[in-house]
Amino acid sequence: MRLLLERGPSTAADLSHELGLSPAAVRRHLDAMTSDGTITTTSTVVRGPRGRGRPARRYTLTEAGHQAGPTAYSDLAAGALSFLADACGPDAIAEFARARGVDLERQIRDEVVAVPPAERPEAIAAAMTQAGYTASVSELPTGTQICQHHCPVQHVAERFPALCEAETAMLARLLDTHVQRLATIAHGDGVCTTHIPVIPVEAITVFPAAGSAVAAGSTPAGPASVSGAQPDPAASGQTSQPSNFSEGSL
Repeated sequence: MRLLLERGPSTAADLSHELGLSPAAVRRHLDAMTSDGTITTTSTVVRGPRGRGRPARRYTLTEAGHQAGPTAYSDLAAGALSFLADACGPDAIAEFARARGVDLERQIRDEVVAVPPAERPEAIAAAMTQAGYTASVSELPTGTQICQHHCPVQHVAERFPALCEAETAMLARLLDTHVQRLATIAHGDGVCTTHIPVIPVEAITVFPAAGSAVAAGSTPAGPASVSGAQPDPAASGQTSQPSNFSEGSL
C-alpha cells in the first residue's frame, strides 16, 4: 500500500521490481487487496519493441485504500476543539458534544424505536456497529450492558470527555431509562461499557387510582430508588437519566 501511495498507479511488474519479490507473489497480495476493496485496476496499453501493444493492469488505491493510509484526522479534530475551547470557553465544547450526540441519535433512532423496549439494547448495538462502534450486548443478573469494542473518536475523547458524556445521555434518551457508563476506551479501558440496571419489582411504586380514599387522604411517596441494582452508581463515573429531549427536536 505504501508503494501505491508513493508511486501512484503501478503494474505488478513495477511493484515486483521495487519489492524484490516474484510477480506471482505480488499478484497474490494484489488480488487480496482487490477483494477487500482497498485497490482497483485500470487497463493501459504497454508498447513493445516492435510497436505492438498489449493491455497491462495498473493497480491504484480506492477511496477506502486512501482512508486506510496514514492520516492526521484525529490531531486535526483535537486541534479544532482546542481552538474552540480557547476561543469560546468549555461550554462550547459541551454544546458541540451534545449536538454530536443528537446527530448520532437521529441516525439510529428509527431502527431503535421500531422494536419493543426489551429489544432496544440489541437494536442500539446493531445500529452503532453500522456507525463504526462495533457494539454488542451482554445480559447480567443486575441488568444489561452495551459494550462498544471500538471508538471512532477515541483519541479526541481522551482530551475531551464531554464526548463520552453526551453519548451516555444519548443512550439514556433512546432507552428512556437511567443508564450508567462503567468504562470507556478513552479512559484506558478495553471497551466502552454502558450498564442498564434492572428495576426490582419491590422498587416500583403503585399509585392509587384518582379519587380513591388513599389518594384523597394522603400524598403518595415518589418512586423508590433502585437499591438492588449493581454496580453502585456512586462508585462509577457517568450516570445519565433520560432527559426531556423530544423526538420532534431532532
